[in-house]
Amino acid sequence: MSPGALTSAHYQGNFKFMKIATSRVTSQGQISVPLEVRRRLGVVPGTTIQWESEGDTVVVRRIGKHSFADVRKALFPDGPPEPRGLQDLKKGIEDYVRAKHARR
Repeated sequence: MSPGALTSAHYQGNFKFMKIATSRVTSQGQISVPLEVRRRLGVVPGTTIQWESEGDTVVVRRIGKHSFADVRKALFPDGPPEPRGLQDLKKGIEDYVRAKHARR
């Protein structure tokens, strides 16, 4: 596999990665993330990025501060809510709209 080629987990055509920017590694192993990459990934100071190896390619991804499990636990501390039927959901929406637009 040539450097920059897509893996089988991706599109399997003849598409190659397009070079966005380059960085140079310092003697202390540090790099600067180029502006175009920061913009595309939404990287700001304090953002955590993850380095993944896919064969002979390294992929950089922006990751969130909180995992899905953290968010789910914050939203549903006592476990997931009881499943509801379509009629219950429609009734809830109807009640919300009525309360929102009720004359005071």
